[in-house]
Amino acid sequence: MAIDLRQFYQATDPGRTLVINNEADGKYYIDFSAVRGGDIINKLKQKITFFKPNEPTCTLFTGHIGCGKSTELLRLKAELEQQGFHVVYFESSDDLEMTDVDIADVLLAIARRVSQSLDKITLEETSRLQELLQGARRVLNSELTGVKFKVPLPGIGNVGVEAEKDKFSLSLGIGEITAKTKGDQHLREKLNQYLAPQKTKLLEAINQELIEPAIAKLKQQGKSGLVVIVDNLDRIDNRPKSWGRPQQEYLFVDQGEFLTKLNCHLVYTMPLSLKFSNDYGMLTQRFTEDPKVLPMVPVKWPDGSVHEQGMALIEQMVLARAFPDLQPDERQSHITELFDSSATLERLCILSGGHVRDLLRLLNTWIMEEMALPLSSDTLDQVVRARRNEMMLPISDEEWQLLRHVKQTKKVSDDHGYQKLIRSRFVFEYRDGGESWFDVNPILAEARELK
Repeated sequence: MAIDLRQFYQATDPGRTLVINNEADGKYYIDFSAVRGGDIINKLKQKITFFKPNEPTCTLFTGHIGCGKSTELLRLKAELEQQGFHVVYFESSDDLEMTDVDIADVLLAIARRVSQSLDKITLEETSRLQELLQGARRVLNSELTGVKFKVPLPGIGNVGVEAEKDKFSLSLGIGEITAKTKGDQHLREKLNQYLAPQKTKLLEAINQELIEPAIAKLKQQGKSGLVVIVDNLDRIDNRPKSWGRPQQEYLFVDQGEFLTKLNCHLVYTMPLSLKFSNDYGMLTQRFTEDPKVLPMVPVKWPDGSVHEQGMALIEQMVLARAFPDLQPDERQSHITELFDSSATLERLCILSGGHVRDLLRLLNTWIMEEMALPLSSDTLDQVVRARRNEMMLPISDEEWQLLRHVKQTKKVSDDHGYQKLIRSRFVFEYRDGGESWFDVNPILAEARELK
């Protein structure tokens, strides 16, 4: 079977998020729930559609960056829409400056995205939201004397909040403010100084003038309710705020109550490192249930033996990128068209540690280096050595000691050092039968410092 090398390379793009209700992407999707400790997405869907369809819910969803959270959340979106829900999914990194996020920024981003998605629904009363936004404009205009905020719209030109006073556009009103503040720290500080004392008022206005009337009108149209999925919030930087509080703890712990108070179904992605924060106990008090974790796909058991089921599924993920139209059992007979041996494919999967994006990154680089099929084990070794070298550069002696401890015990503890190891993907988490274990990223595990 002839394989198009360029097409195979493009199919292994590590930056690509699968949208599984898209026919082409659906052929690449592999369901790992059997080896990830259960179908988390199905449980989230049941919570919303069966247990609490008419009550607001709030769920934190976490896992290593690149482990497949976005793909699973888009699956949740598609399945909820099939159940009649209006779902607003957005990547918060498009709206927020991830190095400097305040609770008001998140509330405004949600309000903007919800209002933007309801283009066929007229909001009859938005006076309090208008008042807050006009106040924000006045504050920011005082910093930009003589500059008028405008938002360029393709084919329309520049539109401002006051373009049509009788047809106030909430999404444009927020959009023009956030567009100016996202790239300007000074303006963000001025905006948050204005909104911080009024965040309760802002929350109430969003609920009473946007979310609640929107849900009522959606139900009149036969919809089941409103769900907002805020992706990429797990990517916020953990640098300290101006008063010294780490940003992740500030947003999810100190301001966590505000994240839960919007009167619709909410799903937020959360940094995995917060599970190892000393404030994790406080975080679980802010939310009604513990965060849902999407762990790695296990390719080995804690004793080092191969996890046969996990290995079979992760190999299928690779083979599906080359042979999307073949059945899983048919793909196995074509392994040597891609790799010089089945052992080479197994080594690739072992070295990935079951981290989906890391596996694709290795494979994508490997294809580009070799420029021919079948791919050889020698080139894989070169790619891995180069990747290991890059990963090792920032690791301190203290962190090597922590990594040795993880390699020996398969455990981590609540410690700031472990937070960094998790955040940097030096350590992976796995689950089986409700229990979790940890292991060093296999690329690092072969470093001489750990032998």
